[in-house]
Amino acid sequence: MAEKKVQDAIVVGSGAAGGMAAKQLCEKGLKVLLLEAGRTINPSKDFIHHKWPYDFKYRGKLSPSKAPFLPYTADAWTEHLYANLSDHPYTTEPGKPFVWVRLRAVGGKTLIWGRVSLRMSDLDFKAKSHDGYGDDWPISYKAIAPYYDLVESMVGISGNADHISHLPDGKFLPPVPMNCGEHILKKGCEKLGRRLINNRCAVITRDYNGRQACHWCGYCGRGCDSNSMFNSLAVTLPMAMKTGNLTLRPNSVVRQVLVDPHTGKAGGIGFFDANTKQYVEAHSKLVVLGASTLESTRIMLNSISTQYPNGIANSSGVLGHYFIEHIMGSGAVGLAPTLKGKRIENEDGRPIGTYIPRFRNVNTREKQFLRGYAFQCNSGAGLFPGTAKEVPGFGADLKSAIRNNYPALVSMGGFGEVLARYDNHVSIDKNRLDPWGIPVLKMHVAYGENERAMSRDIADTAEEIMRAAGIEILVRNRALRTPGWSIHELGTARMGNDPKTSVLNTFCQAHDVKNLFVVDGSCFVSASNQNPTLTIMALCARACDYIAEEYKAGRL
Repeated sequence: MAEKKVQDAIVVGSGAAGGMAAKQLCEKGLKVLLLEAGRTINPSKDFIHHKWPYDFKYRGKLSPSKAPFLPYTADAWTEHLYANLSDHPYTTEPGKPFVWVRLRAVGGKTLIWGRVSLRMSDLDFKAKSHDGYGDDWPISYKAIAPYYDLVESMVGISGNADHISHLPDGKFLPPVPMNCGEHILKKGCEKLGRRLINNRCAVITRDYNGRQACHWCGYCGRGCDSNSMFNSLAVTLPMAMKTGNLTLRPNSVVRQVLVDPHTGKAGGIGFFDANTKQYVEAHSKLVVLGASTLESTRIMLNSISTQYPNGIANSSGVLGHYFIEHIMGSGAVGLAPTLKGKRIENEDGRPIGTYIPRFRNVNTREKQFLRGYAFQCNSGAGLFPGTAKEVPGFGADLKSAIRNNYPALVSMGGFGEVLARYDNHVSIDKNRLDPWGIPVLKMHVAYGENERAMSRDIADTAEEIMRAAGIEILVRNRALRTPGWSIHELGTARMGNDPKTSVLNTFCQAHDVKNLFVVDGSCFVSASNQNPTLTIMALCARACDYIAEEYKAGRL
């Protein structure tokens, strides 16, 4: 079935990238059809974070029948939001496991994301010039800085100006205050010449742009019904709707980018209705993919035609390659002795902890690995005393010890850069189809010695900082999590100046198809160690300025 109306633009995906693209293009006067694979969301019904664990049959855990098909981040509060593996499969190479966390709902992963919002710097954009590895981005910090400003002003980022050259300051609301455990950890950092700062977070700490300040009412990763946490459902999509230029179509599972056989340009999108499984073709003058790194790449690789036998915009053969993300899992957990037995405060709904910016290989290479890592740190009493399983004992004595330790928890988790390597890639598995008959993605991803060496250093350094702070070590973990665990998939349609070695130009425009744009994390050249969402939105906003200008000039 074909929809007769020809839109100015079709945007695929409604999360950080897709929501931003819809908002920017609609505000610039373009008529936009937004396709989302998941269902619509009613926050008053779908965000159930005020329920207590005892309200659920399995005390907040997934039921045994559902657990094998949902990612590690899902629980009883959120299981209805995630993509179920039985309906959304993918495959991996033997011996190379991969964790792919996906949502199927309007708003995408912004509904449950970690909210850490950090700018990248030229230490990241020009990393090859710094240490000789890989490729520099074809843009600099100067080119994207105005768009960081734009996104921060729209989203509302809590933080503090810290004047760190490789972690640029932004436009901040007041930061989330440090708690006692973090002040103790900060003293340990200072003894070693390192810095612990207020983390920068997409949660508003005062009323802002019609949204209510966060009042710490519940765990942010289970949805936010006060709209204090940025998500596209609460911010960018309503702004796009307000223009009258947006048509939102949920339950639309994209199969391919349509190609005009005469011009080779993108002609629209072919997709399935998720409920009826009816195939639909919607036509447009330009296509913007913002479905998330791996989904956008899957769509492009599945978009095979006479003009593009290896997938649309893939004359370079680079599409799907140079997958990058962040390592995580290594670090340490301890107890601050002076906090044992103190009064337990309400900190479960605290929206963010603290941050130790990268300090390895910043000016010179002082470690036997490339690039660097940062720590995301937390302290205080959450809903469940996470140290309980490390406490010895039985019965009343055990319960007393757990309660005594409850407010004293301090944790440090490392986030490190995974190097861009051609061999880390994704491809189409033609032997496995999803319920709509679309070939699934196959992952070919593994960590190398650089990541393993970095992980060991993360654990050693976390222990060093904790001991300097007088914190008792409970757990010290040097092991890496499975690839994909960070949920920061990036890089499979990288940007560059040379069409022979990249897929996109500096405005996220496909070299081969001038009216096709890819505005999510797939455009990344290197991962940095900063969380990527703020940069994704800034790059998308920059691309949309270019799209609007080119479209109105008739050059697309």
